[in-house]
Amino acid sequence: MIISSSKPFGEVLAALEGIDNIFVIGCNVCAARLHVGGEPEVLDMCEKLKAAGKHVIGWVLPTAACSIRSYGALVEKGPDIRKADAILVMACGSGTSVVSRLVDVPVYPSNNTDSLGGRSGEQVLPQLCEMCGACNIQEFGGICPKANCPKGLLNGPCGGSISGKCEVYTEKDCAWQLIYRQLEKTGSLELLEKIIEPRSYS
Repeated sequence: MIISSSKPFGEVLAALEGIDNIFVIGCNVCAARLHVGGEPEVLDMCEKLKAAGKHVIGWVLPTAACSIRSYGALVEKGPDIRKADAILVMACGSGTSVVSRLVDVPVYPSNNTDSLGGRSGEQVLPQLCEMCGACNIQEFGGICPKANCPKGLLNGPCGGSISGKCEVYTEKDCAWQLIYRQLEKTGSLELLEKIIEPRSYS
């Protein structure tokens, strides 16, 4: 799941300065689950824009903003998109990028894309993967140090953690503390002795 968060409305409004006819596109997958682009949020955004003096000409909620088939598919769901001066996309950067390839008007994001994460029960788990293209998460008990450690350390902790908390973000658990616990739980502590080479970017 892509983890995204809503930009402050003032920032969205400032980006749309001088633009009147706005069409809003949400996302019924990740953004909906995080309550930053589902139907309630899209309707709320439309009302806020109208209250700010903008002309909202319509909105659609595709299944996933990152996998819209074509401009025709958008027109089919919301014919008024053809009158838009700009599109506001309430999805991650991927969804915004897909929409921008389909339309001939400027596209603006209402969300910031924070990380690739997931969900366990009711808990949102951000920063699970850095999408580096060289996954070796099995070496770390299923916990990616590239995504979870601010220093991206691959061969053990930095030594600056205090009481199991990260030196950089003191409210966050140290990634290597989590890795150690997971390896211990699965009887795989010997993996800590393995030296992990840095990724080759050549």
